[in-house]
Amino acid sequence: MRVLVIEDDQRLARLVARVLREEHYQVDQAHDGEAGLDLLLRGTYDVAIIDWMLPGRDGPALCRAARAARLATALLLLTARGQVEDKVAGFDSGADDYLVKPFAFEELLVRVRALSRRFHPVAPSLDELRNGELVLDLRNHTARRGLRSLDLTPTEWNLLEYLLRNAGQTLAKQQILDYVWSYEQDVQPQMVEVYISYLRRKLNAAGEPDPIVTVRGVGYRLEVDRV
Repeated sequence: MRVLVIEDDQRLARLVARVLREEHYQVDQAHDGEAGLDLLLRGTYDVAIIDWMLPGRDGPALCRAARAARLATALLLLTARGQVEDKVAGFDSGADDYLVKPFAFEELLVRVRALSRRFHPVAPSLDELRNGELVLDLRNHTARRGLRSLDLTPTEWNLLEYLLRNAGQTLAKQQILDYVWSYEQDVQPQMVEVYISYLRRKLNAAGEPDPIVTVRGVGYRLEVDRV
């Protein structure tokens, strides 16, 4: 799952990102409102954790922009403001949840998991992504095809996760690039083709049918396997 942390306190942002990565979330960071808005509007994040007070644009402004763009991203607003009227203002701006500073990281993780279940339910289990015999175990961070384990690099994992979350949908190369290599500025579009070939090699190592379809001139699609 992909999380965006928008927090101008860089020490806190690093701590939050570290805690999330220890839970196997993929995390990007921004430290001001403008950079945060640019990343947020890419629409590639499952959850965004947004500080209220930011340079440039504040947290409620980012929430309003996300809702105006009809993003499916769940929005968690962080703030030192704990009054009822502040919470009402935060929810009115489009936030889905509200966490008052200082907070325990355990509570942050609980809220992120709850938002993920609410906005991005995974069937049949909240702990895995499954398409036929192809399974990503999100809790244990393991992958398999049938009984065969898949030894995936972090980039291959993120690519397969994105394909599984969008099984049956054709994904443009730029969409894949934005999701898998979101915050890396020097990645070329050809890297999508390279890593699709790496992933295919591992998925089909035992001679199984290739589940990834190349849509010429557009991108790739993971075929839905209902077996």
